[in-house]
Amino acid sequence: MDWDGKLFHKALIALYLIAPPTFISLRFLQAPYGKHHRPGWGPTMPPSLAWFLMESPTVWLTLLIYPFGDRFSNPRSIILISVYLLHYIHRTLIYPIRLRNSTTAAAAKRTGFPASVALMAFGFNLLNAYLQARWVSHYANYEEDGWFWWRFWLGLAIFLGGMLVNVRSDLALLGLKSQGGGGGYKVPRGGWFELVSCANYFGEVVEWFGWAVMTWSWVGLGFLLYTCANLLPRARANHNWYLQKFPGEDFPMGRKAVIPFLY
Repeated sequence: MDWDGKLFHKALIALYLIAPPTFISLRFLQAPYGKHHRPGWGPTMPPSLAWFLMESPTVWLTLLIYPFGDRFSNPRSIILISVYLLHYIHRTLIYPIRLRNSTTAAAAKRTGFPASVALMAFGFNLLNAYLQARWVSHYANYEEDGWFWWRFWLGLAIFLGGMLVNVRSDLALLGLKSQGGGGGYKVPRGGWFELVSCANYFGEVVEWFGWAVMTWSWVGLGFLLYTCANLLPRARANHNWYLQKFPGEDFPMGRKAVIPFLY
C-alpha cells in the first residue's frame, strides 16, 4: 500500500472512530451556537462568516484533490462529485448569505459563533472532503460495478428529496428569525415541521443516506453515521429547547425531534 493508500485508510478509520464520542458528548454538552449560544467558549465571529469558513474545505479541497484521481475523468465519478458539490456550494456560499440577510447586527453580536467550534468543524470538513473526493475520483471501482446506475438513480432521488426538505426548512427558520421574538426564534410550523422540530436536520440526514446509497462505500456510510452522531443529539436538544422556551405554544401532536414518528 502506497503512502496515499495508508493515509486514506487511516482517515477512514478516524471518521468511524470520532462518531461515537461525538454522539455521546453531544447528548450532554451542546455546541454553543444558535439556540444554545452561551459565553465561555472564547472569541466569536458573525455566524454567516463562521458557516462560510468552516464549510469551505468541502468546496476548495474537493476541487483541489479531485483532479489527481485516476478516475477523475470517468463520467460516473464526475456525476457523483457534482452531486456532492451541489450540497456544499449551497451550504458554503448561499446559506451564509441568507443567514446574514436574515440576522440583524445586534442579533449577530449577541449570538456570535465561537471560533473554537468553527475550527473543529473546519477540521472535520478537511477530513471528510479528502475522503469523499479521493474515493469518488480514485478508489471507487466503477468498471466492475454493474449496479452503479440503479443505485445512483435511487440514491439521487433520496438525496434531492432530502436536500429539498433541508433547504426549504432552513428558509422557513431564517424567515422566523428575521421576524424576531423569542430571542429571534419562534416555533416553526408547516411542512415537515408538523412531524419533527428539526426538519432541516431530517432533510440533511436523508441527503447523506442518499449519498451512501449512491457511493455504496464505507466512505459514504461513515459520513452518514457521523451526520447522525452530530445532528440527532442536537435535534433532541433543540426539541427540548422549544418545549421549554414556548411552553404555551400549541405544538403539533406527535411531533418528534428529527425522525418522523420515531425520534
